[in-house]
Amino acid sequence: MGKTFRGGVHPFDGKALTADAAVQKLMPTGDAVYPLRQHIGKPALSLVKKGDAVSVGQQIAAAADGLSACICSAVSGTVKAIEPRLCISGSRVMSIVIDNDGQYTPLPTLGQERSFHGMNNGEIRAIARAAGIVGLGGAGFPTDTKLTPAEDNAIEYVLINGAECEPYLTSDYRLMLENTEELLTGIRILLQMFPNAVGVIGIEDNKPEAVKKLTHLTETHPRVRVCPLKTKYPQGGERALIYAVTGRKVHTGVLPYQMGCIVHNVATVIALYRAVCRQTPLISRVITLSGDAFHTVGNFEVPIGTSLAEVADAAGGFKKEPQKLIAGGPMMGTALAALDVPTLKTTSALLAFTDDSAARSAETACIRCGRCVTACPAFLVPQQLVRAVRKGDMDRFQTLGGMECISCGSCSYICPAHIRLTQRFVTAKAVVAADRKREKEGKK
Repeated sequence: MGKTFRGGVHPFDGKALTADAAVQKLMPTGDAVYPLRQHIGKPALSLVKKGDAVSVGQQIAAAADGLSACICSAVSGTVKAIEPRLCISGSRVMSIVIDNDGQYTPLPTLGQERSFHGMNNGEIRAIARAAGIVGLGGAGFPTDTKLTPAEDNAIEYVLINGAECEPYLTSDYRLMLENTEELLTGIRILLQMFPNAVGVIGIEDNKPEAVKKLTHLTETHPRVRVCPLKTKYPQGGERALIYAVTGRKVHTGVLPYQMGCIVHNVATVIALYRAVCRQTPLISRVITLSGDAFHTVGNFEVPIGTSLAEVADAAGGFKKEPQKLIAGGPMMGTALAALDVPTLKTTSALLAFTDDSAARSAETACIRCGRCVTACPAFLVPQQLVRAVRKGDMDRFQTLGGMECISCGSCSYICPAHIRLTQRFVTAKAVVAADRKREKEGKK
């Protein structure tokens, strides 16, 4: 039996719809839109102006000082505007808009091979930063920062997250099957950076082909192994994965590197390989299109910045009118009012459901069954947290550990009263964060 963590739920996974769908490459011709903030940290700083010509792979926005990420163009063409544009979050974000000429003219160095052997850690981090690589599992944390622990020699585990526990998503699964050598070379780069670490690829046991293939290819590597994981949501959560593989608990206020661990998503590791060894920045990503409203479902490599409307059309459009559109997975994704928003670095999927599959039940009173407590992987008590939120008692919310909520949706999913627990906690965390920011600015 695979290793696992405490808590979690078992939603319908829906992966059979696209698990066997090989990745198809899309080459859209519409405008490409690049929000300057599509990562954790400060917004990127534009390096271009209206009228500038750009090439594929060209850096169009530089990382700000500190926690930030660069942005590189996935298309060639002309800068059409720098203006606020609607994003997946529902807010308008300052963005670089490029009139795509459809030619995809690359920089001369794009795709050229080079060896990582002999590179020092500082060089690899600089490459990752210039390439705009962020965590592609959903968080969008700048990779160069994650690759900079307090002490490189203190890292004992480089954990590769191949769990892909969100229902319907199969993009990482396809990458593990189709881009295996790129993944393994990316792991070798990480192990060169952290000489005292072993590499462990965590894969849920509902992906037996990936487990089999990677186990076979790592048999002779003394520092890399595959760890089958029990299929359970949210097994791909950073803390859950660390506990399942190492038995180490990452407590409140502790970062993974302080426990000797660094965690990277499968797609992120492949992006690192391409930046280091192929001089290709993060300009595209594989996303899953699934749901009963689509005419054709599958996995598609999409240039970052492409309108989700164009992605849907290129994949065949809808056979039924969708009543629910989701960017990302159904548990942690974002509901969309429309598709005229760009594909971001962190966009893992586009799901479209009809009335039949997106039915929503009305909330009823809490019956105090305790299922939310059992399901919570963060060891919280959601029924108490929601009482504090309903009363507007943010101090109580924080005392109960509300800021440790990972917004996985397990409590909302399992609740027989259909109470929107996670949604309330997301809002409460945003309120607390805003209050803290105002308080901090007031002390300056």
